[in-house]
Amino acid sequence: MSGKFLIFWALSISVLSLSIRLSAHHGNAAYDSTKQVDLKGTVMQFIWANPHCVLLFDVTDENGVVHWMAESENPTTMTNLGWLKSSFKPGDSITLRVIRVKNGRPIGRIVWAETADGTKLCGEPGAKLPLCGER
Repeated sequence: MSGKFLIFWALSISVLSLSIRLSAHHGNAAYDSTKQVDLKGTVMQFIWANPHCVLLFDVTDENGVVHWMAESENPTTMTNLGWLKSSFKPGDSITLRVIRVKNGRPIGRIVWAETADGTKLCGEPGAKLPLCGER
């Protein structure tokens, strides 16, 4: 019986150590939730893939064109929030609110996005229209 107990403990520790590493992937440590910014731009590419959907878009400001990247959740979660693989096409005008990364680069996490036809889509699970995390 002590052999089975040791095997049980070894498996338990292995599973726990693996789950800790997996949960670390889903942290938001890179983002500063106090730095949300609204952006207007043009879609370059919309990547509908696991583990996160990614929106690449260009924003023109006083210094020229800035290439942005913003991520959301996985396709299943995004579908439940009303998003489709066809929600954004290259050339579409887009308005977004993103949570910026701490290092100031043009990277963010989507709070909400508005399509060219004015449809507003929440970017976070649990967010409800019409607010979508607005402050």
